[in-house]
Amino acid sequence: MADPLFKAGDKVRIRDAYPIGHCRTPFYTRGLTGEIERYCGSFANPEELAYRRDGQPAVPLYRVRLPMQKIWPDYTGALLDTLEVEIFEHWLEHDN
Repeated sequence: MADPLFKAGDKVRIRDAYPIGHCRTPFYTRGLTGEIERYCGSFANPEELAYRRDGQPAVPLYRVRLPMQKIWPDYTGALLDTLEVEIFEHWLEHDN
């Protein structure tokens, strides 16, 4: 099991990648920046499990908080509204 690279409060960017095949990162979040809300633990890689592989080694999973206005620029709700989505570490990069 890998040690987590991120901690609560870290600013991250979700990779802007479009691989062929199965992936567990929502299309509409790719390329956006957010904040780690929490580390959820390490789990078998679901992108590998989808191909009947064992999903090992386990991959750290995080809950990432994104401002709604970054996801939907025309969003008319409150400025502090957020969406939280769970993203595996290999989809995240530090955002300085």
